[in-house]
Amino acid sequence: MSAAVRLIALALCSACTTGVDADLPSGVRIEPVVEGLDEPWGIGVLPNGALLVTERAGRLRLFRDGALSDVAGLPEVAVAGQGGLLDITPARDFATSRTLFLTYATPQSGGSGTALASARLSADATRLEALRVLFEMAPGSSGGRHFGSRVVEAPDGTLFVTIGDRGDRPSSQDLDRHNGSVIRVTRDGSVPPDNPFAGSAGARPEIWSYGHRNPQGAGLDANGTLWISEHGARGGDEVNRIEKGANYGWPVISYGVHYSGARIGEGTAKEGMEQPALYWDPSIAPSGLLVYQGEMFPDWQGDIFVGSLKFDYISRIEVDGDTAREAEQIEAAETGRVRDIVKAPDGSILFLSVTDGTLYRLTRD
Repeated sequence: MSAAVRLIALALCSACTTGVDADLPSGVRIEPVVEGLDEPWGIGVLPNGALLVTERAGRLRLFRDGALSDVAGLPEVAVAGQGGLLDITPARDFATSRTLFLTYATPQSGGSGTALASARLSADATRLEALRVLFEMAPGSSGGRHFGSRVVEAPDGTLFVTIGDRGDRPSSQDLDRHNGSVIRVTRDGSVPPDNPFAGSAGARPEIWSYGHRNPQGAGLDANGTLWISEHGARGGDEVNRIEKGANYGWPVISYGVHYSGARIGEGTAKEGMEQPALYWDPSIAPSGLLVYQGEMFPDWQGDIFVGSLKFDYISRIEVDGDTAREAEQIEAAETGRVRDIVKAPDGSILFLSVTDGTLYRLTRD
């Protein structure tokens, strides 16, 4: 696709986001699963049906057999601004290893930064054991904004972590800093030798892609390709298909403007910088992202679901190659400030509402 045609397609795609019907699809219902959560951030689904939920203030909750309890043994968490305990992802081999991956804001010299840790959930599920810090962004950053952060285990067992620019816009273009990047490490925290900047002078070897603002959603499609959702400024929220070593442009290019109304960077396109698969204007404040692969909703196979923190709905996005369009807005009283969204083993969709501190299930009537 030529650059001109691609930009036209993107413009049409963005226009589609402003006139989509917002309602609950026919034959679908929403039911509460876990109530009484305090600013929930991430969901982890365990093989036995139990659920783990992170609360940003630094508490990990376990829901099983109808009861909610705390899990002890967390790392030290810096709770300030948007920082705190963030995402949680059970390892693919959790049934045998009981390994969990956590992202969080950790105290650092001069401030705090996004970190990744692994731990084992104890046999009685009351505490974390063998906690190990796998990665900390460098250098440290002051301020309380734009930590990211999701952790996704790739099919080859490596880990992707999304990191925001920490409010320092130019740092997203600086390969010697982790700000505004997607990083990739192994399960022991080492750098995979096929990372795009491994061995490159003046570049952090963990970086997989860069030029991001604040990516708060991430998920894999059926081919193992990583997709992320990220906050723009005023307008310009994006969904991006992540490619190895690619530059996604922030803050040089954007479809939004600064909150002051001033222009961002050099416009909407530049040679060597990727275009988003989809962008929103006005901004929806996108958070958790799910690429649906389940049996309960066969018509949604391969569709992307993104929660909106601003407009209180779940966006259903249809993908066509490396572009996408918002096809539907799933909106109900329960979809207030949707923070995370994952698939349950039965194919239903679980999502967190920050508004009422509830984990809900989207299921068939």
